[in-house]
Amino acid sequence: MASRFSGALQLTDLDDFITPSQECIKPVKIEKTETGTGARIKIQDDGSYVQLREGREHKLQKVEISLSDCLACSDCITSAESVLITQQSHEEVIKVFQENLRLKQANQSGLAKLLVVSLSIQPVLSLAERYDLTVDEALQKLSGYFKKLGADLVLDMNIADDLSLLENQREFIERYRAAQEREGKHLPMLASSCPGWVCYAEKTHGAAVLPHISSAKSPQQVMGSLVKYYLAEQRGFSPERVYHVTLMPCYDKKLEASREDFFNSQLGARDVDCVITAIELEQLLRQEGVDLSFVDSAPLDYPWGPAGDKQLFGHRGSGSGCLNGGAQVRPLDGVHSRELTTRLEAAYSSLPQRAPEDNPTLERLYSRWLAGPHSDKSRAMLHTTYHAVEKMNTAITIKW
Repeated sequence: MASRFSGALQLTDLDDFITPSQECIKPVKIEKTETGTGARIKIQDDGSYVQLREGREHKLQKVEISLSDCLACSDCITSAESVLITQQSHEEVIKVFQENLRLKQANQSGLAKLLVVSLSIQPVLSLAERYDLTVDEALQKLSGYFKKLGADLVLDMNIADDLSLLENQREFIERYRAAQEREGKHLPMLASSCPGWVCYAEKTHGAAVLPHISSAKSPQQVMGSLVKYYLAEQRGFSPERVYHVTLMPCYDKKLEASREDFFNSQLGARDVDCVITAIELEQLLRQEGVDLSFVDSAPLDYPWGPAGDKQLFGHRGSGSGCLNGGAQVRPLDGVHSRELTTRLEAAYSSLPQRAPEDNPTLERLYSRWLAGPHSDKSRAMLHTTYHAVEKMNTAITIKW
């Protein structure tokens, strides 16, 4: 799995590809208990540990290190993090969807969650190519598939793409004007929303680079704000009662969704609860013996405004490197990866284009939800911060 992360997460100076059980130095709190002397440790068949003392067995608690712990540590990456993303998998999605269905069938709908799936355009194109579908066909069949699993809403991410691009534009203009008035304003501005690049910059370059990165959230995390803090309110749900899944082209997006910046500790809610990728979805379909081209279609939902805004649009340029994401569907036998990427770029270019400022839904959201484009709420919902991670130079981290 580690090889599917982006190249930015696979550079050798990040001490990559180490096994966390061998070299992880994350400090953990050990709860002391009265054990006395003479205790022995036994390894069970399932790999768990028990303490043997005075003829009794006591199961020892495992130390748990979260993906968030890994993101805040500078000593290993990728392989360690890939081991710790059990809550970022299609198995977890199925588990949550099945539990939600059970609650509804048991007349406990009041405990059920609102299940929302957001589809990024890059994996949609990848799956369309794999199953020989048009873009619109792929969107509607994916909508039908997720709704059959139990999703309440399936959305495209045009609105999040447009909001992210527009906020990047505005931030650049603000930086440029400020730079004309005084020295020291951070230009040039780097507008990449690739979480692999952000993670690399935080762990290797720190203050030298981070002030130059645009603070605008990526489309995935903008969608998280929209779903958890706008859509949830419109549907009468609190953010923690909404389970938000995104379909993405790269495993790095799992890391992004796990950042503490996108977790509301007061509500216990993440903006994006689970990220699945095109290749994981293909594997899930294969396991179920399902061919996407034969799945019943269902229209996408559009809870943001009039139905006339529902057309899918692209933007100038190519698909910003994600069309060739590490978790896109692999080429079939005899097809070179470069040829597949060329096809996906052609499919993206064939989409009708619209400038973000021409999206009529954005004006409504800015005025009705965000209190204007430069408000504190707009800043909170559409922007983020970055954190330099200092290298820990303790004796335990030195590779002798």
